[in-house]
Amino acid sequence: MDDSTKFIRDSVHGNLSLSEFEVEVMDSPQIQRLRRINQLGFISLVYPGANHSRFEHSIGTMFLGSKLADHLELSDYEKNLVRIAALLHDAGHGPFSHVSEAVLDVKHEELTAKVIKDTSLKDIITEEFDPKEIIDIINGKGHLGPIISGELDVDRMDYLIRDSHYTGVAYGVIDVDRIIANLKLKQYLILDIKGVQAAEEALVARYQMYPSVYQHHTTRILNAMFRRCLKRVFEENIINSENMYKYDDSDLICKCRNVDENESKNNAFIKDIITRLDNRNLLKSVCSIRLNEFETPQEIFEIKKKILEKSEEEISESMGIDRNYVILNMPEYPRFDEMKTQVAVEDKLFHLNEISSIVKALQSARFNYPDICLYIPKEDKDKFKNFKLDDYLDLPERSENKFDTVHLEQSRLFE
Repeated sequence: MDDSTKFIRDSVHGNLSLSEFEVEVMDSPQIQRLRRINQLGFISLVYPGANHSRFEHSIGTMFLGSKLADHLELSDYEKNLVRIAALLHDAGHGPFSHVSEAVLDVKHEELTAKVIKDTSLKDIITEEFDPKEIIDIINGKGHLGPIISGELDVDRMDYLIRDSHYTGVAYGVIDVDRIIANLKLKQYLILDIKGVQAAEEALVARYQMYPSVYQHHTTRILNAMFRRCLKRVFEENIINSENMYKYDDSDLICKCRNVDENESKNNAFIKDIITRLDNRNLLKSVCSIRLNEFETPQEIFEIKKKILEKSEEEISESMGIDRNYVILNMPEYPRFDEMKTQVAVEDKLFHLNEISSIVKALQSARFNYPDICLYIPKEDKDKFKNFKLDDYLDLPERSENKFDTVHLEQSRLFE
């Protein structure tokens, strides 16, 4: 691969060097499309500065991947392979990133593989690399996979720093250099004991970013509205869901704005929702139950989609509201895979949550902020004065005296 011939200025990492080949890949239509995909979906309606793109995140991930590859003393070929895999790792994201992905039947990693294998991008990639090798790394396979997609990978590191920077929320400030300096690559990325404190800070940062940004209560309403709208778009065959990787944010918004609202009930709903989003006329939450109120909060995530849809229908009929505008919203499961990061203590390996009391506390504390919510139009709020979700949905058993336990676990995060 040629020496670096160009620099691109990143607002987070500064000057990033690119080789001739990387410039060719970056300038392909498939990667340039990512400039028009918002990294955080509709979060700019909550944090006005959060207009950064998937493209910015991709080049930032490439930079951190290169930095980690240098530290691990990988060969030039492996380093360049990691850089290209990082640049391409989000190539299959549809409009508004994870917001639309939740409505699709496939994950963006599968669509990324399709972009790499089945578009003109493949012709460029095969000049230097085997596309299958890149796809495997993006999916976390092989010895280089954990660098891009693992428990403590450069993808997560970049988006935490970047999302914090653009939202203005200070929680995402993490010590990337210290984490990278204490990683070594065997079958997995293994963290030296000296890097545990930096890893703890990264996990606590993610824990705080979820309620503040990723799962902010208004963000969830915005996402829920758009996802319901997008389902109707697919039902009306306005867009083929299999081709989402070809569209950008503007494409999708324009198609929604230009539907003929008189053609069908679904079209009228699509037009109304996109108008509401344009004017920030949002649905309102009339019921919210935090998961930490339940004895076993994990059971909430076992509720089937059909059960939720049936409950929505019953609420709609009972309250006299259009079915489309009744949305029972489940939080994302607070997975935090970094807790499984392997840590080297002398000649033994332990999971991070086994040696860190802070990370162990996170296993329970991560259920402190998510809640199950019901969203309806604000003009119908008066109908829900005596509403109880338990009358429509079979919920897990409530826990007694949970308050003290929750705050004890949360306090451990900052010991």
